[in-house]
Amino acid sequence: MAHSSLRGTLDAATFTDGTPCRLIRPLTDLLARPHGPRDRQLLLGDSFTVIDQDQNHSFGFAAKDGYCGWLPDAALAMPHAPTHWLAVPASHLYPEPRVQAQEIATLNLCSRLQVTSQTEKWSETPHGFVPTPHLRALGDWATCPVSVAATLLHTPYLWGGNSNVGLDCSGLVQLAFHACGLPCPGDSDLQQTLGHPPAPGPAQRGDLIFWRGHVALVHDPDTILHANGHTMSVAFEPLQTATRRIAAQGGGPILCHRRP
Repeated sequence: MAHSSLRGTLDAATFTDGTPCRLIRPLTDLLARPHGPRDRQLLLGDSFTVIDQDQNHSFGFAAKDGYCGWLPDAALAMPHAPTHWLAVPASHLYPEPRVQAQEIATLNLCSRLQVTSQTEKWSETPHGFVPTPHLRALGDWATCPVSVAATLLHTPYLWGGNSNVGLDCSGLVQLAFHACGLPCPGDSDLQQTLGHPPAPGPAQRGDLIFWRGHVALVHDPDTILHANGHTMSVAFEPLQTATRRIAAQGGGPILCHRRP
């Protein structure tokens, strides 16, 4: 079975428009196969189109980047149209608008929620209550991906991670870009298509530097910010130091420099 958008480009027994759903769990692994390994992660409120089902899992693709994979059926439901996004690295969902209430769940940066009522302190959603200062209306985006990424400093490294619970290199870049309302693929090889090659000269804040299988954000001409397996965290590192270290570990030279 294949999505209708692929009709004419591949041979499939059946084509379907799919069923639009949204994630109803705070954080869910997008799997390579039912009960299989994690490829990426999706957040509460992310849109996901289901085109096939097997073993209590649904196969489809995420609207935000087209990434395909399998999700547990229990993580999906018919969509609530979101109105707001979580604009801080993490927050909590509460059963009532009271700071002493036992939290229901932890929420992650860029989660999307439908706000049904709001006061200065609390916003009500179909899932519970969220502190209003932690939310911004969709369209009211952050302005600097590097500044967003810096709020995730010291987040532990996690292969395929897309949240403050854990991030890999491309997950950090994607999360920072999405917080600014900018499109961004999920994997570093595809992120090499962002922007354009800059003119010769020093790297600038916001540039992307790529090695084989790795990407980093430029914080300033001499410093990068990246989720990396060396510190096993999101960390600052001198660009020249990282370049020498990666080459010494067999990662090769810088492959690509892009300016979004």
